[in-house]
Amino acid sequence: MPLLIKEPVERMDRPYARRWWALGVLCLSLLIAVMANTALTVAAPDMTMDLGLSSSDLQWVIDAYTVPYAALMLLLGAIGDKYSRRGALVLGLVIMSVGAGAGAMVDSSTAVIVVRAVMGVGAALIMPATLSLLAATFPRAERAKAITIWAATSGIAIAAGPLIAGALLRDNGWHSTFLINIPVAVLAIVGAFVLVPPSKAAQHGRIDYVGGLLSVVWVGSLIFMIIDGPHFGWGVRAVSAAVVAGIGLIAFIIWELKHPRPVLDVRKFTQRGFAGSNLAVALFFLAVFGAFYYLTQHLQFVLDYDPLETGIRMLPLAGAVFVGSAVTGILAPRIGGKIMVVAGMVGGTVALALLTQIEAGSTYADFVAPLIILGLSLGFAVSPCTDVIMGAFPESELGVGGAVNDTSLELGGSLGIAVLGSVLANSYSSKLAEETSGSKLPASALDTAQDSVGAGNGVAQGIAEQARALSEKAAGASSPQEAAQLKAQAQELAGGAHQMADAVRSAFSDAVAHTSLVGAVILGVGTVAVAALLPRAGARKAASGAISEGVRAGGTDGADGDRAEGGAERESEYVDGGR
Repeated sequence: MPLLIKEPVERMDRPYARRWWALGVLCLSLLIAVMANTALTVAAPDMTMDLGLSSSDLQWVIDAYTVPYAALMLLLGAIGDKYSRRGALVLGLVIMSVGAGAGAMVDSSTAVIVVRAVMGVGAALIMPATLSLLAATFPRAERAKAITIWAATSGIAIAAGPLIAGALLRDNGWHSTFLINIPVAVLAIVGAFVLVPPSKAAQHGRIDYVGGLLSVVWVGSLIFMIIDGPHFGWGVRAVSAAVVAGIGLIAFIIWELKHPRPVLDVRKFTQRGFAGSNLAVALFFLAVFGAFYYLTQHLQFVLDYDPLETGIRMLPLAGAVFVGSAVTGILAPRIGGKIMVVAGMVGGTVALALLTQIEAGSTYADFVAPLIILGLSLGFAVSPCTDVIMGAFPESELGVGGAVNDTSLELGGSLGIAVLGSVLANSYSSKLAEETSGSKLPASALDTAQDSVGAGNGVAQGIAEQARALSEKAAGASSPQEAAQLKAQAQELAGGAHQMADAVRSAFSDAVAHTSLVGAVILGVGTVAVAALLPRAGARKAASGAISEGVRAGGTDGADGDRAEGGAERESEYVDGGR
């Protein structure tokens, strides 16, 4: 077998021999795309101090990655289908490397935001390519198992990002969290040429660029609104983005319904299995990303763990994802993906409900059970949904299928951070005001402390530093009376600093409990909706017929229509356990 694989997988007369090694490359690429986002959660405090970031700056440093990532996936997935899925993967890894290299050298908030946006473009190429190459490389009988491993990797990356970033930050600056992406991306690029066979759609007409651009407009505007509105207020920017997103979505749907070969056949969303699976992915990652957002802050700012210690304490989540995915691979073909998905969403709701018991005196031990349950639940739910979504697309649209799955994931994650993050911020601010009511804290200091838990800790530390300065001044006082007076003031300030720190921790703990309750309600209601949407046993013929009609209505060629119909039957089998 040659060192560089050049034969397209579509021309192979038997399953590709090194397909499991190829899966390793795809999972490594997936790790880069996911960890580039999650690693920043623990690097943010150092970056904030070094660059003097405002809360607005920090929010866009984090979310500048998300906007192009979510907005471009559908169009770039279609381009990869037509020209080269492996080429799209490699190009995405190159862009990610260039962005990471630039990120290691920049020294301003604006430059970091631009770099993060460039990396988001790379991720928009990588993510749909990993799923489309997986689906093209693996025979149908093995695809569910491969997707299970892919999904497990995605879940593990969520927890691995803070761990690796924490290890780097112990001895290096925040720039190192960008640099780590480069050698991993280079390894993935080499692996792509050596182990991943080229792939593109056997038959693919002209790309629906108008539909693709409309998708960029409405998804990008929606993500911008989700980020901007809850965090910065519903002013002109957020409202304008909402209007553009609404008009763009309507225009997209109308155009796609009329186009003979749309970039996305929106009729698929009328199919219960497809719609239910996308809803489940979005809701689950709303819960996971939202919880991850405030749990990492609680571990660092309330329990006083450093970034590495925080990453280590998120490992139960990663381990549980792996175990849950392994169990799903065994049970889903026997009892049905629907049961696994609903069980996962119920488990996620339970995990969030357990977090409502968090209080100021809680220790790390109180987080272990919720983390494990959340990880197991993620492993249960994601791979069956991904398998159903990918099974709804013919061979010519595998990149689009991967983009739809990943867009649902990213929309859910963005909503989780925005909605639950907004609930967290408002709850923390009001709780802190209650905790400090009647204190002598200046209004300006209270306003600063209410901005975030990190800012609250900063205010407490500032008061403590003032106390230490007065104590040192008292030691050099010219008279005993002056010394006694300064010592009394220092003791009063020290007591105020201690009370302020306690108030911040108590307020944030209460906010975590309240936000978890909101998240549990959202996921619980969503679980009922998903359970109602996912088809029951015996729905195979109806699902198959619906997809076949959708394919014919969308103008898909006969060969792809047969593949889509087969995918529909497999969707019904996987959801219902009808193997």
